[in-house]
Amino acid sequence: MHVERRLFSAAELGSENPLPLVGAPPETPYRITPPAPQEIIDGSRWGNPANLFPYQAQDAYSRIRTDRELLTVVLENDFLRAVFLPELGGRLWELFDKTANKHLLHTQRTIQFANLALRNAWFAGGVEWNIGTRGHSPTTCSPLHTGIVRTPDGHDVLRMWEFERLRGVVFQIDAWLPADSKVLLVQVRIRNPNPKEVPLYWWTNAAVPENPESRVIAPAGTAFASDYSNGISRVDPTDDDGIDCTWPTHNPRARDFFFDLAADQRRWILNADRDGDGVAMLSTERLRGRKLFVWGQGAGGTRWQEWLSPEAGPYAEIQAGLAQTQFQHEPMPSGAEWSWLEAYGNARLDPHLAHGTDWAAAIRHSESRVDELIDSTELASALTQARAFADLPPETILLVGTGWGALEAARRRANGWPWIDETGTPFSIESLSADQHPWLALLNGAEFTGAPSFVAGDDWEVLLERATPHPNATLHRAVMRHAVGETDAAAALYRETLRQATGQPLPRAHAHRGLALLALATATATATATEDGVADALAHYARACAALPASAPLLIEAATAAVRVGQPAAALRLIGRSHGGLERGGRVRFLTALALARSGHPAQAAAILKEGVEVADLREGENSITALWQEVCPQDEVPPQYQFSMH
Repeated sequence: MHVERRLFSAAELGSENPLPLVGAPPETPYRITPPAPQEIIDGSRWGNPANLFPYQAQDAYSRIRTDRELLTVVLENDFLRAVFLPELGGRLWELFDKTANKHLLHTQRTIQFANLALRNAWFAGGVEWNIGTRGHSPTTCSPLHTGIVRTPDGHDVLRMWEFERLRGVVFQIDAWLPADSKVLLVQVRIRNPNPKEVPLYWWTNAAVPENPESRVIAPAGTAFASDYSNGISRVDPTDDDGIDCTWPTHNPRARDFFFDLAADQRRWILNADRDGDGVAMLSTERLRGRKLFVWGQGAGGTRWQEWLSPEAGPYAEIQAGLAQTQFQHEPMPSGAEWSWLEAYGNARLDPHLAHGTDWAAAIRHSESRVDELIDSTELASALTQARAFADLPPETILLVGTGWGALEAARRRANGWPWIDETGTPFSIESLSADQHPWLALLNGAEFTGAPSFVAGDDWEVLLERATPHPNATLHRAVMRHAVGETDAAAALYRETLRQATGQPLPRAHAHRGLALLALATATATATATEDGVADALAHYARACAALPASAPLLIEAATAAVRVGQPAAALRLIGRSHGGLERGGRVRFLTALALARSGHPAQAAAILKEGVEVADLREGENSITALWQEVCPQDEVPPQYQFSMH
């Protein structure tokens, strides 16, 4: 194992969005209905969070890339080289097979953020660790605490860990590569220190090269397929309306295939190229689910791949998760500790058998090669070994993650609540930053005058209520009530903030924004928005933007809301009154064009689109630019750069 700085062509992530995430999450729950199995139906209706609070969005990136050095940790033996990116969610970025002289994962030199994750920012490639709820993890673009553990027999283990704020659990990733091993071994451990059961979600996503000669194989005759519009249905993955979907390039549109593995089936999925090479993704029994994701061969899927992987070629994803599908959460009991082992290597299939028309024969052959790579007994033994060193302290700290774990530890000590044994996963006081310092000070009895971040919990609200009156304390109490759906209490506290915050633009802007969201939710709760409610919401947004006229997040949210409720003129007024050149930003230019079109000025809208609009954080699958072009330029083909629809 060694550590090195590696040069990437990468965009800057930028600062976190200052607005609290009190609205619905981007990945809204699917409505799963019969004939789907009852287990999947029940799991899909439980544990879905109302929002992502107390996290904040990561949406300040652009598409301007420069050469950036990133910390990498390299595990290497005579067979494999594995490269991890601790600064970006601990991503396993590279897995290189030295014998075959091939990259087993979709690996690129470019890191381009785009709007696919729960907190917005995400990037393509490698193996990603997802926790929290359906969608790319809240931690996927954040640094993880990282260290090196020395085992009693003298081996080095890479350890990465973090406190996950949505569920209040601690996760830990231990990775090691024995000298004689043809597989990279990864133990995942999750601990729930809470006095109650929590809904748990975990999916490991591996991006793999996609080409016409690559096939994905998993040990199942059926799969639950989703096309992102009509729930899920059971299909034969080798013959879905005449298409063998196990070949990623055969799929005309974006699809998910959750393979229906039998309860006693060994857990694996793999990708096999023209030579039979590709990554095999194995695990012990707890990681039950297996999935294939494809972008599809349409213009939208192709454009998304170009958007995410400039010049790096197309990719598909093979994935493994706790539940059978990504629509479910698993109940994790209070005080529970769950762990499992994942293994990654090249199963080196015979391409004639792997690519043959007999699916059952392809599965049997693949399973035999997977067993040769590492059998179930060896995998179970490695998990036992990993559990033995799971609490050994890191000898060397390579990277300090966020300070939220350290703050949580202090909070639990102050309240006399149970916490984890931090011996193997220390949350040091040095990890605390400007995001946590105001909250730690409040915990220690100091006056609270504001914080750039947010926290959740009744105990925090009690501390704020007891603190010396301050508009920022009242504002944070309002946000906390808003986040848990107590709208009347939130509205009263937002109004109290306005009374207290005379001459203070920041709390006033946030309070007006909160009142705008509440008014908008009430006004649009029925099929037809009420005029008074809409007017009230837009008036609050106007006051919020006037208080902070150079705030891009606030302007974008307000103008978007105005267009959605049929008030494009209000959106144009908000944009016209903004400061700091916000009108030149890609998202604001698009909103200007959209508002002009809705105001009866299609020619002006068309002129903006023809001049060129690039929205760096366009949401995955968002079709708004295509739709607007078709509306205002009906005689012209949609330019390729605007074709993002995956359906």
